[in-house]
Amino acid sequence: MNRSRIVAALGGAAAISLALAGCSGGGSGGGGSNTLTIEDYYQANYDPIYKDCAGQVGAKVSINHIAGAGLIAKVLQQASSKTLPDVLMLDNPDVQQIAATGALSDLKDYGLSGDGNVDGVTKAGSYKGTLYGLAPVTNSIALYYNADMLKAAGITPPTTWDELRAAAKKLTDPAQGVYGFAMSNINTYEGTWQFLPFFWTNGGDEKNIATPEAAQALQFVVDLQNDGSMSKSSITWAQADVNNQFIAKKAAMMINGPWQLPALNAAKGLNFASIPIPVRESSQKIVSPLGGETFTVPNTGSKDKMALAGKFVGCLNSEKMQPKIAQVSGNVPSNQKVADAWAKTHEQVASFVTTVKTARARTAELGEKWPTAATAIYTAVQLALTGKETPAAALEQAQQQNK
Repeated sequence: MNRSRIVAALGGAAAISLALAGCSGGGSGGGGSNTLTIEDYYQANYDPIYKDCAGQVGAKVSINHIAGAGLIAKVLQQASSKTLPDVLMLDNPDVQQIAATGALSDLKDYGLSGDGNVDGVTKAGSYKGTLYGLAPVTNSIALYYNADMLKAAGITPPTTWDELRAAAKKLTDPAQGVYGFAMSNINTYEGTWQFLPFFWTNGGDEKNIATPEAAQALQFVVDLQNDGSMSKSSITWAQADVNNQFIAKKAAMMINGPWQLPALNAAKGLNFASIPIPVRESSQKIVSPLGGETFTVPNTGSKDKMALAGKFVGCLNSEKMQPKIAQVSGNVPSNQKVADAWAKTHEQVASFVTTVKTARARTAELGEKWPTAATAIYTAVQLALTGKETPAAALEQAQQQNK
């Protein structure tokens, strides 16, 4: 996400499949060089990780960082022109869409599997039962709170919706411009990503988003706004904006991810902690969306290069490398055993380690059709929060898009 970034639906899948079917060789993996080309939307702080694994598998690396918004368009162009990189990073919701074009190879061909990983990680990297991508680290979202504000108000961190609503109302101070709660309800996939814990945990289903359970979840978010506990500006806030509100102490609690920790830790005088997002009933288990980027081995036509790329992806996903990547990214190791050990020494991500155990891949139910549902969901949230429709009516209207 992203790290919560979810890429829009891809077009031209059939055309790409035909182009790949006619590929008998070439691509970026051609030739006898042991240099692997890597493509991602990360920044240069990942380069030492790549060079570490390259050294371990006897390779060199040529790294190409692409802006996130342009990565998928670039991949589609590369697939049609047979110039795919040797190692391709994809946001996990994009794996199924790209795999459907025939652009990716089966990771089991390189002896790789998702054994030991959080279940959602393997599902997110799979398409029609075949594993195409593995994520060394993963993430989700949790409830951050300003510990000093809660203590001053005599509030225990909330674990249920009722507790969250009551706490948010008590922590709101209009005179100081302070809201008790903040989340992103923007009309992009970030808005869907942040609403999903309420939607899924309460029994919402993306095959039919217009259910009483979904309406109940959306009504809860509307109630937070109507109470005055959540700013009406949340419909325009991305997750970074929400984080800025929290850092400025204009929001006492917020929903956000572990990728915000560097900024939070750098903020002077900010005493914060996080817990899993509250649920409607204490008997419920939180179901949040699973974030994180996967590494894949594209079909370049060069079996030797693809085998070397497979070793490289295996190195990135090893139990040895996952903590190193978690340290760089602020995310959670995907291997359950490694994640549990990581939480013991990294208290700030403990809530995320708990959350990802029951987190769900966004493409788990609808596969490559997920973006249509994601659009319908954030559309419903916008309609309800702007008062154009009731939550139930907003969901009914948005469901018409979700066909």
